[in-house]
Amino acid sequence: MAEKPTRVLLVRHGMNDFVKERRLAGWTPGVRLNEYGRAQAEALAERLANESISALYSSPLERTVETAELIAQRIQLPVIAHDGIGETRVGEWTGKPIEELAKTELWRRIQMSPSRARFPDGESFAETQARMVATLDELIARHPEQTILVVSHSDPIKLALAFYVGLSLDLFQRLVVDTASISELGFHDLAARLVRVNDCAHVPPAPVEPEVATQAPEGAGETT
Repeated sequence: MAEKPTRVLLVRHGMNDFVKERRLAGWTPGVRLNEYGRAQAEALAERLANESISALYSSPLERTVETAELIAQRIQLPVIAHDGIGETRVGEWTGKPIEELAKTELWRRIQMSPSRARFPDGESFAETQARMVATLDELIARHPEQTILVVSHSDPIKLALAFYVGLSLDLFQRLVVDTASISELGFHDLAARLVRVNDCAHVPPAPVEPEVATQAPEGAGETT
């Protein structure tokens, strides 16, 4: 058995205007951190400064890369982009208002039975979970007994957490992963251990504007 666990720190990117506008970002290009999102990422970087992190991986989307780059400047590591930890591909729903999508039968299925849901011309949650877990297993094997940082998105992080703790995919939406939060898994030879979920102790107070004062969802697996 390994002398110490491989630690995986799962970080959600900072706030962006798609959250404020209540639109489903998916893989929309050009979705960047807003001012508050940058403040969150800077606070996150300071929180992680004393961790002995061996590698920093990021989803290739701008909002995750920007978050990762702010952390990278503080911990002096390069950002390694990896498609496997990217956002759920929501296909024809990309960029659409959540208010409009919430009226559909598919949205109700996403909320009640996500294991049976597939986005139009996009992924199913099962596929997102499978690629996220396969990627994390790959990274864990690459960094035995080390600490790695993975900057990703709400639903992929929650799906990974659910898998490793044995939670049904249909219950993964009961987990909460806010912007700029830290969740942690520890991997031993025989088992994974959940160390923390949605650690936001470092996150600065949100601006007073109603649109950004709450942690509104980016992913389709959550509702406001």
